[in-house]
Amino acid sequence: MSFLNGSSPRRHAAESDIEAGPSARRSADLDDGDFSDPFDIARTKNASIERLRRWRQAALVLNASRRFRYTLDLKKEEEKKQILRKIRAHAQAIRAAYLFKAAGGESRSEPIKPIPIPTGGEFPIGQEQLASISREHDTAALQQYGGVVGLSDLLKTNLEKGVHGDDADLLKRKNAFGSNNYPRKKGRGFLMFMWDACKDLTLVILMIAAAASLALGIKSEGIKEGWYDGGSIAFAVILVIVVTAISDYKQSLQFRDLNEEKRNIHLEVIRGGRRVEISIYDIVVGDVIPLNIGNQVPADGILITGHSLAIDESSMTGESKIVHKDSKDPFLMSGCKVADGSGIMLVTGVGINTEWGLLMASISEDTGEETPLQVRLNGVATFIGIVGLSVAVVVLIVLLARYFSGHTKNSDGSAQFTAGKTKVGDAIDGAIKIVTVAVTIVVVAVPEGLPLAVTLTLAYSMRKMMADKALVRRLSACETMGSATTICSDKTGTLTMNQMTVVEAYAGGMKIHPPHKLESYPLLRSLLIEGVAQNTNGSVYAPEDANDVKEVSGSPTEKAILHWGLKLGMDFTAARSESSIIHVFPFNSEKKRGGVALQTSDSDIHIHWKGAAEIVLACCTGYIDANDQLVEMDEKMTFFRKAIEDMAADSLRCVAIAYRSYEKEKVPTNEDLLAHWSLPEDDLILLAIVGLKVRMVTGDNVKTAKAIAVECGILGSYADATEPNIIEGKTFRGLSDAQRDEIADMISVMGRSSPNDKLLLVQSLRRKGHVVAVTGDGTNDAPALHEADIGLAMGIQGTEVAKESSDIIILDDNFSSVVKVVRWGRSVYANIQKFIQFQLTVNVAALVINVVAAVSSGDVPLNAVQLLWVNLIMDTLGALALATEPPTDHLMDRPPVGRREPLITNIMWRNLLIQAMYQVSVLLVLNFRGRSILGLSHDKNDHAIKVKNTLIFNAFVLCQIFNEFNARKPDEYNIFKGVTKNYLFMGIIGLTVVLQIVIVEFLGKFTSTVRLNWKQWLICVVIGIISWPLAVIGKLIPVPTTPIKNVFTKCGTSGSGRKEREESQ
Repeated sequence: MSFLNGSSPRRHAAESDIEAGPSARRSADLDDGDFSDPFDIARTKNASIERLRRWRQAALVLNASRRFRYTLDLKKEEEKKQILRKIRAHAQAIRAAYLFKAAGGESRSEPIKPIPIPTGGEFPIGQEQLASISREHDTAALQQYGGVVGLSDLLKTNLEKGVHGDDADLLKRKNAFGSNNYPRKKGRGFLMFMWDACKDLTLVILMIAAAASLALGIKSEGIKEGWYDGGSIAFAVILVIVVTAISDYKQSLQFRDLNEEKRNIHLEVIRGGRRVEISIYDIVVGDVIPLNIGNQVPADGILITGHSLAIDESSMTGESKIVHKDSKDPFLMSGCKVADGSGIMLVTGVGINTEWGLLMASISEDTGEETPLQVRLNGVATFIGIVGLSVAVVVLIVLLARYFSGHTKNSDGSAQFTAGKTKVGDAIDGAIKIVTVAVTIVVVAVPEGLPLAVTLTLAYSMRKMMADKALVRRLSACETMGSATTICSDKTGTLTMNQMTVVEAYAGGMKIHPPHKLESYPLLRSLLIEGVAQNTNGSVYAPEDANDVKEVSGSPTEKAILHWGLKLGMDFTAARSESSIIHVFPFNSEKKRGGVALQTSDSDIHIHWKGAAEIVLACCTGYIDANDQLVEMDEKMTFFRKAIEDMAADSLRCVAIAYRSYEKEKVPTNEDLLAHWSLPEDDLILLAIVGLKVRMVTGDNVKTAKAIAVECGILGSYADATEPNIIEGKTFRGLSDAQRDEIADMISVMGRSSPNDKLLLVQSLRRKGHVVAVTGDGTNDAPALHEADIGLAMGIQGTEVAKESSDIIILDDNFSSVVKVVRWGRSVYANIQKFIQFQLTVNVAALVINVVAAVSSGDVPLNAVQLLWVNLIMDTLGALALATEPPTDHLMDRPPVGRREPLITNIMWRNLLIQAMYQVSVLLVLNFRGRSILGLSHDKNDHAIKVKNTLIFNAFVLCQIFNEFNARKPDEYNIFKGVTKNYLFMGIIGLTVVLQIVIVEFLGKFTSTVRLNWKQWLICVVIGIISWPLAVIGKLIPVPTTPIKNVFTKCGTSGSGRKEREESQ
């Protein structure tokens, strides 16, 4: 296993790393964040429901259905658990009934009567009979049909070659027994998203205000002129609702597609005598499916043959008990996992006719899952919302006080309200306009779209990552990957291509060249062919046309050895038929070897072992020499060990093949004893040691790991290849927790590591404050994948168990895809920060301008419709433009973002305050001195105010458009870099400019604006464009590295408190 660490300064400064928190409470605090802050959840991967409920209750929310859309629905989660409990109880009741029946059947052994087979239809057996056998685990009924052999005849299946597999045959089976699918709950339609957007409290108030304004306007001014005020607000609100709903609906479609991709498992079936890979949805009743460790049982079925097959049925029964399957209990349930061993099953039930299908159909597919960033953004949104709400209340009180006290003037200087003289309708209309402005300030100030911007950028990133061969299973992994400081990666198939060939072989006590030239060793060759053909999980399909290439399937190691066997002259089918398998010890990564016991045609017992060369060699006491004679190992042991070292130094994977004969009398005859028989692994006779060239850490020899690590650049040179930089798994395992924590940071390569070593290392690194990503493909990697902050499973070689424990599946098993995931992860974080900077600038500017103007003159330059348009630019369109920025190489030059680093960095504060102060000062000058500056002193008072306010509105919007460019690159001078490649950004900027021109020039009646001449347009553009050079000047101002929040915290902390904390550390 190799470890690719984040930037070195961070690695060596782990103790002071801000993301780790004080070391005394680090391990406890690691997963659950600081309990004093409900919005600080460092890791939602295994967060408690209570913890997730707390932050929801703490959030200030005006539209819960939109704000919490992609978070976990806690109520639904509870319902889901209840349904699971019911279905599991049902499965357990069936099992209890079956056991009771079986116990009763033992006491009176009646002869088995064959069940009458119904005639009619394509198949002599119907779906109901099959379902009752499978669901009720009815062994008696199975025997009455003639066991698995009888059942296969009824299903017209060959137990060795499977179904024919042609389209007509598959269609018949689908029509007779159904397809392996279940009815999905319909996704939410577009109208539901419209309804969700309408639930926003502020928009509801605005709609009521618009209706009241409409009624009063029509009453006082007539229908021709009176509908503009109310109608324009209503239209603006509807526009906000529609744009919001479209954006949300598109996101939901993306998630639906990704969910479908997650469910679409690919697996091998035997059809027409060959192994073919198909989608789980294409399985039909009658299919013959090989099962190996880590596979998911894809449908209900009956075991044909099995070797130490153990099934984890916890997903169905809720009990974490491993059930051993054999001829006494051959029933396999869909959705369960293969925990150990291997076997071949006959499919008897698919889709909705299985317990799993019923379970999946009754549970709605909920994509809800909050991410730490989403939770933190809810905290930011709550803080901004409280400020905005306070400002809106102040504005409302000031404006109402000024209005009813007669201080609010019309454009001609007369008071808008005079007690006793102003009509009630006019007074109400004036008050409604004031309320509308205050509510609109809340709309602009409460950023409901802020947490949704995370989902938007995650949905976009997930789609793009799919193209980069990474399937995201958990949303939060996408963003956590941006904080990853350490990646623990397997070598085979991740750092190296997963294709192997045998390039060296030692047999007969010497090196064989070429490696398959063994014609002159008949006994050795025949024993090797026997071992290669029988001791394998792979298979060889020989097409009927002798000229066609033989198809070899299995893991890369198995395929390489089978190809070597074919070159030795092996006829796979014939070799397997010459001996029968008595017992199998499946290969596992703990023992690093696998074995098989065979009975030959002469009734001799042969036990074959294959596995890690040095481990198998240690069990050998002899070898077969060049004369086909058995020779004691003695001094040759040194020769073989040297051969293994030489091959490992050349980056070859070394595999030893050995065998021994065994006394037939010692082989257990009882099936139960045989199932638990440990294959003898002493006194072995070495047949061959082969070196597999990996063309393509690790269970490999330390020397292989060292050679590949130097080649990859993980180790600088062979001089670095000393402990603790490079360590063996057993050495690491033998250390205490404290010692492991001490050296975890320094380890770069771990050789001969077991999955448990990987888990120990992940725990040590996380205790040290690292954000750890782990790659894995085997079933035994599942604990490490689960424990890590981000688990990355391999898509090609990964087992279903590994994939289920992972957060991201690397579809092409390539490390470059892992690097792309890191880029996208950092991009998610960077894009959210860009959006926050942009949004806060608009918030601060809009709030300050309206508050100052309202308090000083009783009039606000930005009215309700204009603010709603600004909100649309800022919230939905701004999120779309900035949240979909593709990642750049610049992101990879930065250190990883700490888990607890503030969302709003000092650089962002500097940028947004400079821009907001500039906008506020320019626009307030225009508000109070605009008439004289713009030369409008001689115009009519009413027209001059309208021109001034229109110019303020136009300049404000153009400032946001120009500032959107600044937000793209918060810490770079060249803000235009790569802008033309981001078509969505350019499109949104273009659309905003066009709509702004239309609003100002043609929709004056609705937005209370007037047309501007070219000089005034030029002034607006100049005001906006100044933000570009201003941003460059701003970036020259240095900022402190300590976050502002920490500065305030330090100021507020007394010296004694600080001392106490240091002592506790």
